[in-house]
Amino acid sequence: LAGFGRSSLAVVIPTLSAMGIQVCPIPTAVLSTHTGGLGDVEYRDLTDYIRPCVEHYKRLGLEFEGIYSGFLSNASQADDMQAFIAAYPEALAVVDPVMGDHGKTYRTCTPALVDHMRELVKSASVITPNLTEAYILLNEPYSHEPLTRQRLKSMLARLAEQGPRYVVVTGAELASGGCANTGYDRDQNAYWCVPYDYVPTSYPGTGDIFASVLTGSMITGDSFPMAMARASAFVELAIKATFSYGTDTRYGVMLEKCLAWLTHREVLKNYQLL
Repeated sequence: LAGFGRSSLAVVIPTLSAMGIQVCPIPTAVLSTHTGGLGDVEYRDLTDYIRPCVEHYKRLGLEFEGIYSGFLSNASQADDMQAFIAAYPEALAVVDPVMGDHGKTYRTCTPALVDHMRELVKSASVITPNLTEAYILLNEPYSHEPLTRQRLKSMLARLAEQGPRYVVVTGAELASGGCANTGYDRDQNAYWCVPYDYVPTSYPGTGDIFASVLTGSMITGDSFPMAMARASAFVELAIKATFSYGTDTRYGVMLEKCLAWLTHREVLKNYQLL
């Protein structure tokens, strides 16, 4: 939970709430701001809170339709998430393997966290790595080269071999031109592509928002490609709206101006086979 900068739970909660989903947050850490260029961050690790919280929910007999794992502050929290997913086998388990971006790992991402994250994705129903995180999970060096469709298909299939049925790799630059979010449904052996307009800037929290909308869409009945399309369209809307105001990119996207779009539930079709 980062207090300022519109990332992590500060965007996950309102996004899923706007989609009609009750959110039960379990913070893995509390931060004064996100860690992207806002000075020395006040940071409190909450590892010792996670397991007792889950045990309380189990004593209450609560059931969950979905479990969404985002930022983890250390390797042991990945093990906690695995235990949580195992306790609710009927829930849609979404793991956003937050480890890095733009070809670099975050400063909080240790080699131990990477190893445990590779174990955690084995328990997931859905994973949503960006391109940097996809390379990390595959234990391959990051490449700045645009990707052919065949190369993307290979990456998606090999990620699915690690365990999840559904894989989404966000932020791929295509060798054929343009950018897209790409996905794979292993059970149907179907590869999907959702093109989007590139905006020449970067905001924190957009990966959190994408994974939130994807999760909410699948829980509320969208097909996998429709959920990809809804998540892509909403992030594109939020980025374009924010870009038009010229605000400090460190402050994140202007989510508050865009949330109403999620309540309309329009049927989207801007997806295609990869």
